Amino acid sequence: MSQEAYNKNRENATRVRTSESSNTASEVNELNRDNRYGTSAEGIRYLVSGDSISKGVIYDEARSKYVILKENYVSLLQGCLKGAVRNTARFGNTLLKGVGHLKRDALEDRPNVVLIEYGGNDCDFDWDEIARNPEADHRPKTGFDEFRVMLTESIEYLKSLQITPVLMTLPPLNAESYFKWVSKNDPEAQRNILQWLGSVTKIYWWQERYNSTILKVSAATGTRFIDVRGAFLEHPDFTRFLCSDGIHPNKEGHQLICDKVLDFMRTDYGHLIHQR
Repeated sequence: MSQEAYNKNRENATRVRTSESSNTASEVNELNRDNRYGTSAEGIRYLVSGDSISKGVIYDEARSKYVILKENYVSLLQGCLKGAVRNTARFGNTLLKGVGHLKRDALEDRPNVVLIEYGGNDCDFDWDEIARNPEADHRPKTGFDEFRVMLTESIEYLKSLQITPVLMTLPPLNAESYFKWVSKNDPEAQRNILQWLGSVTKIYWWQERYNSTILKVSAATGTRFIDVRGAFLEHPDFTRFLCSDGIHPNKEGHQLICDKVLDFMRTDYGHLIHQR
């Protein structure tokens, strides 16, 4: 969907009225009752706010660098959903970096639905600094409480504009691969990071805590979520859906995310999906 088409839909479409609690049956019924969805579904507008995963960044083994996957999950969704999908995700985004853009874009564009995908960078550390000084006190890019508060406030802001927020859980990471990646396979860096970390498996545990925070915010605010993590973990070898860096979904991983989003849509909003 081109920006011109998005803007046209933005001008012609009316906003979806939703209840305060986004995961209630009343909201589902309200959306399904609204005949604007049945007759003007092409006017629905979606906004995707997130980090490099939603941007479609993968690690290209052949070129030994990060590139943007053309068939990323957001691009795939654009071909499946009625209406316009605008992707505002940025490489390296934390919630702290993205929340200002999210609020501005929501106010200006007034999308009907916002997919919120954050946490992967928020839970991350400055691994180079840890390798240099493992005895120091090191903090994540976004602390737990700060992440929870900002995520809650973002949801409340969107709901105040009568916009439906939908949270996305984090794809699981491959702790072994990620450890090798951040340590650059340097034996001394690995020793120092392990001195601070304790064990490689703690990397997975730490990321899981942020994922749990997303679920807690979902429950506390009555906001629906798409269980991307669960989709990966349905596969015993979920690591085959990840790049060699251990954290970014690969091409197959993006297809998996797209399929999970579509499953979510089919449950209550099947009429917003193009019939093939």
